[in-house]
Order: sequence, then structure tokens, then C-alpha cells
Amino acid sequence: MTPLSARCLRAVVKKEFRQIRRDPRSLMFMAFLPAFMLLMFGYALNFDVKRIPLAVVDGDGSRASRGLVDKFRTTEYFDLKAVLPRTAAIDPLMAREKVRAALVIPAGFAEDLLAGRSPAVQIIVDGSNAMSGTTAAGYAGAILQSYSQRITLQALARRGLGSAALPLQAEVRVWYNPELRSAKFLVPGLMAFILMVIVTVSTAFSIVREKERGTMDQIRISSLRSAELILGKIVPYVAISLVSAHLVLLLGQVLFGVGIRGSYPLLLLAMLLFLVGALGQGILISAVTRTQQVAFLFAVLTTMLPTFILSGFVFPIRNMPAAVQAVTYLVPARYFLDALRAVILKGAGFGAVWGQLLLLLAFAALSLGASAARIGRGDKEPSPRRRRARA
Repeated sequence: MTPLSARCLRAVVKKEFRQIRRDPRSLMFMAFLPAFMLLMFGYALNFDVKRIPLAVVDGDGSRASRGLVDKFRTTEYFDLKAVLPRTAAIDPLMAREKVRAALVIPAGFAEDLLAGRSPAVQIIVDGSNAMSGTTAAGYAGAILQSYSQRITLQALARRGLGSAALPLQAEVRVWYNPELRSAKFLVPGLMAFILMVIVTVSTAFSIVREKERGTMDQIRISSLRSAELILGKIVPYVAISLVSAHLVLLLGQVLFGVGIRGSYPLLLLAMLLFLVGALGQGILISAVTRTQQVAFLFAVLTTMLPTFILSGFVFPIRNMPAAVQAVTYLVPARYFLDALRAVILKGAGFGAVWGQLLLLLAFAALSLGASAARIGRGDKEPSPRRRRARA
């Protein structure tokens, strides 16, 4: 870089910092809104299904049936809300969402168990919410299976087979998230989603603002090249975005217990590549639009919906149709999210995320290159100020 280019670059950087300082709302938008959104989404989005309201119809009333009810009562997954006299009483409670699951124990339950027969215990689940319904059915099935195993072992002991054991004993170990807390899964996704939207929207205003004020024409006739203009506009936003990203990381660790297990320099590299790419996308949007309203709408549409739906943030990509899965490869937040979860949750090293880093680098190069090409061509149409002057 020549001394003249370096001076021009410094001048643009200083100018952008001055503009940001004169507009405290934009600074608050970039620096503190991501942290606020993390708090809102982090506490509002929760996939943990616990304390499911449960109703019980005990048609047997025996010690064995009460023991089965206690198995449901003593877990954190079900919350006994009602003991009903008959099955017909379940529907009104479930229709009003007073209960979401019901356990129906038939008459003769204990007698069938003593006789070695298999009584049919009914589990009724509210399926209006497919996720909680499926989870509730899984919890109930696991409790019934555990109860059945205990009854089987007791029956074998009564027959003199006290040393008998089940043919298979499962030992389940959960890695990376032993408590199975959804916050540890959601916080990295929230970080990718929030940064993508906020950073792109903020920078989408930069060149459009120059167009509306008429200063873009002065920039074009100066010795400043398009690459220097883009770099000068990106540097301040990169600095502010990194501060905002670290604030989100800090809140994620303090409030949700999501710490960094892996290499911090590797995480910083992934953040830097992603932020530069998002800033380049914002500059490109700013270059192809002429008003701040259009730039805002375009930035929101190209970041919020793809990042929320197609990045794997909430919905697993492997469950999507093949055509939609192909579209997800065009969403940069997908690769950033994979790298975040690998480094933050799993403590993975460079060998596990180098592919994602390479794709983020390609996204940054493509967005910056397209922005430089678009700005270098210049706009054929006059600026809004020129149109008003002609009118």
C-alpha cells in the first residue's frame, strides 16, 4: 500500500468513527442490541420439556398401581395435577390445556402382575404440540420400561432366581452437554443469528447514507479507490462487532453457563471471518440500493429468514427435504454455527473446523469482491440530491 493510499484509508476510518460517534443510536444498535436480543431469545427459546402436567386414572387402586403412579410423581418430567375417577374426565382437562398427558391404569392391574400376565397401561398425550407430545411419550415409555424391569426382577427373585439379571444393561453417557440443557445448543445459534442480522443491517446504511447526503459524488471524484473505501468503512464496524460478539459470549457464559471449551484464537478467527463476510454483504446491499428504507428491508430479508430457518439454528438440516438442504449451503451462518458449536461446546480443534473456516473465508472474499466491483462501476443514475436539484 502506497503512503497516499494509507493516508486515504486512515481518513475514511476516522470519518466513519466520527459518524458513528455522532449517531449514538447506531452505536447502541450495534454494541448493545445483540446482548439484549440474547437475553430475550435465550430465556424465551427453551426446548427443555419438563414438569408436564399429568392426570391419572387409577382403576385398580392397589399398592402396585400406586407404586407406578409414584414413579411418575417423583420425576422432574411430570407434574401430577389431577387424579380422576374415570377416563372420560381427561378430555375436558386436556382441551383446556390443564393437563398434557394422562396415565390410565386398568382394573385388575395388580392381579395381572401377580399372575404373570402383562396388563395394558394406557398413556394419552396431547399431540397439538408435536415436540412436547413426542417428548412426553418418550418419558412415559422410559418410566414404564424401568418399572417393568423392576417387576420382572422381583418375579424372578420370588421364583428363586435372585441372581438373574436382564440380558442387556445400557449405560448411557452424554458428552458435551451432560445436563441436556437446550441453552447450550441455542446460545451459539443465537450468537450467529444476532450478529448476522445486526452487523449486516448496520453496514447496509453506510453507503446509502452517503448517497442521500450527496457525499458519495465527492468520494467518486477523489483519489480514493473502491477497495480503500470498503476497507475504511469496514474497519470501524469490525472493531465494534468484535466488542459486541465478546459481550454476547460473556453473557452466554455468565447467564447460561455456555463457556468456551476449545481454542479461543480459533474461535476468534471464525468470528472475524464471519463478521467480515457479513459486513461485506451489508456494503454490497448498500451499494445496490438508494434509500435507507430499501437497504433495511433488503438486509433483513437476506439475513433474518435464511439464518433463522436454514442455518441449523433451530431446525435440523438433516430433516429438511433434499432441495432445501441444497439451499442451506448458500447460507454462511450455517458454517459459522457449525464452527461455534464445535469450538464452544465440543472443544474441537482446527482439524474439525478447517472446512467451515475455508468456506467462511470464501464468503468474505466473495462479498467484499462483489462490493468492490459494484462500487467501482459507480451508479449510472444520479443521486437523490441531484434528482431533487434537477427537479
